[in-house]
Amino acid sequence: MLVAFTWGDLWRLALAVFLLAVGLSAAFVLIRLGGTVARLSSFITGAEREVLPVINKVGGSVDRVNDQLDKVDQITDSAVDAADSVDTAVRAVSMAVTRPVQKISGFAAGVSYGAADLKTRRSWKHAVQAGKDAAARRERELLEELHEAGEERP
Repeated sequence: MLVAFTWGDLWRLALAVFLLAVGLSAAFVLIRLGGTVARLSSFITGAEREVLPVINKVGGSVDRVNDQLDKVDQITDSAVDAADSVDTAVRAVSMAVTRPVQKISGFAAGVSYGAADLKTRRSWKHAVQAGKDAAARRERELLEELHEAGEERP
């Protein structure tokens, strides 16, 4: 039997052993890979089970926060409207008070200048004219001061 064994038989035997080793190695790797895939599948399933409820809770929390932010937005809009109303009211009162104050201030300045002019020049007509000029000048000055104060305000 040893005589009938040739180099071709040896080559075929070596090839058979090699293919058997490759097959067994591939089977081992595939079995290990199957175990890894099973563990990965289990991990993904567990992650889904744990993460999805958390995502649902976060979504609900975000919805509630958005509702509260909408309410805050309405409150700030109301506050802005109230501030605008107060500003309008203050401006109306200011305009209603400004003209009488301007006239009274002008009258006081006119009387003061007129009296001083009457005392120095002893002319009633000149004193009246000096008083009118002083009153008009004081009213203009007060109006300019009010405009400057209004421009300085933001």
